[in-house]
Amino acid sequence: MASRFDIGFAKTARASGGVAILLQAAGQPAAGLADVDPGNVVGRAAEVAKFTGKALKSLDVLAPHGAPVDRIRVLGLGEADRLVAHDWLKAGGAAAKIGQAEKVTIYLDAPGVTVSARNAADFALGMQLGAYSFDTYKTKKGDEDEAKPGKSVKVTLVTAAASAAKKANEVSDAVAEGVILARDLVNEPANVLGPVEFAARAKALEKLGVEVDILTEREMKKLGMAALLGVAQGSVRPPRLAVMHWKGGKEKDRPIAFIGKGVVFDTGGISIKPAAGMEDMKGDMGGAAAVIGLMHTLAARKAKANVIGIIGLVENMPDGNAQRPGDIVKSMSGQTIEVINTDAEGRLVLCDALWYCNETFKPQFMVNLATLTGAIMVALGSHHAGLFSNDDTLATRLTAAGLTTNERLWRMPLGREYDKMIDSRFADMKNTGGRYAGSITAAQFLQRFVKDTPWAHLDIAGTAMGSPTDEINQSWASGFGVRLLDELVRANYEG
Repeated sequence: MASRFDIGFAKTARASGGVAILLQAAGQPAAGLADVDPGNVVGRAAEVAKFTGKALKSLDVLAPHGAPVDRIRVLGLGEADRLVAHDWLKAGGAAAKIGQAEKVTIYLDAPGVTVSARNAADFALGMQLGAYSFDTYKTKKGDEDEAKPGKSVKVTLVTAAASAAKKANEVSDAVAEGVILARDLVNEPANVLGPVEFAARAKALEKLGVEVDILTEREMKKLGMAALLGVAQGSVRPPRLAVMHWKGGKEKDRPIAFIGKGVVFDTGGISIKPAAGMEDMKGDMGGAAAVIGLMHTLAARKAKANVIGIIGLVENMPDGNAQRPGDIVKSMSGQTIEVINTDAEGRLVLCDALWYCNETFKPQFMVNLATLTGAIMVALGSHHAGLFSNDDTLATRLTAAGLTTNERLWRMPLGREYDKMIDSRFADMKNTGGRYAGSITAAQFLQRFVKDTPWAHLDIAGTAMGSPTDEINQSWASGFGVRLLDELVRANYEG
């Protein structure tokens, strides 16, 4: 974090020193003027600057005459009747840029806008996410335009909904922690975060009440997970399968399940990738990062649901012992797979994890997340993740959750015609169907390991890392999926 915010809520506040941020809807006066601008400095400055409160536009007044604060910043919300939930996060993210201020008072109740407790909590969440930066390995930190790294900045959000907002913010804090955990994991270099170290991060969730089991290579061999183990055999770093169980629902309720691809570094194996950009393959565990971030969020906010989180953790390296193109492996399901391309490794990890989850826990549904294919980026770019599903209800709920959180999904097709593309001459299937429809054939491969259980596959290759930055994410790693899946659970699966 570039700075940490100590966020509180109050119905009224007497601002003194520091920064005052006033929200303003388009065509309306700003909030809090009576408290911080007795000399109408803002009104005169807005007239000169032709500031009208357009969304995310701002007006700054330094050392305002007669004001009790050092700086007044007016932040536009746009048209009041067009505000949606995500607009409050974006506004919070924009407000996070507070320079070297050590105290900030923010007036949320803009005239013409009804501010709910959830709106206020979303604003606070946007601030926390917008302030995030990963500078762990920088020896020279901070500059004159930013608060001192690690310093806690006192923030007071002033709103009539303060009492209810405090309660709502407990959930927002949990979401922020989960997203930041996921971002941290994806941003970590692979020499620091291997499968064993990643599994230890999962184990740490026990402090929040999550039950965690870590399966070692020996245990996975006994289970017959040769598909997953084949990916790992070229690395000196042993694989792990982390199984997380949050029991917040009724004992008799079947769990819901989330499975993540955790390839901590992907060279492509023997089918080695081009050198240019290979450093980004430290982020090929974005799906696993999202799952562990989600489990943290659910446990931290005491979600009333029974949830399984499983992450398959491996490193894909070229080596004298590495898997070869043409090798045939037997998955835990008993189905055999011809390895055509060792760079199509994520599906080999996921197929055993999906089968294990389904057979062991009998979940209501399974959702897997993976930075699986470059092909999904060709199709959708970096503004939507690909959604594949065998169940319309689950797909509809995921799509709705994506629209609410702005972690958007686009449903892609599945079909027998595509399934035929991964039939093999020598085994039950091959792990790639060739150049065309690459993201679809990858999904068809995974579908062979879910039986009739409702299932969805989210291909997040374009959204988990290197995606466009915005007000709530200035990081290479976005933490995509944590807010989306928390919303899915919250809206549909809590008692």
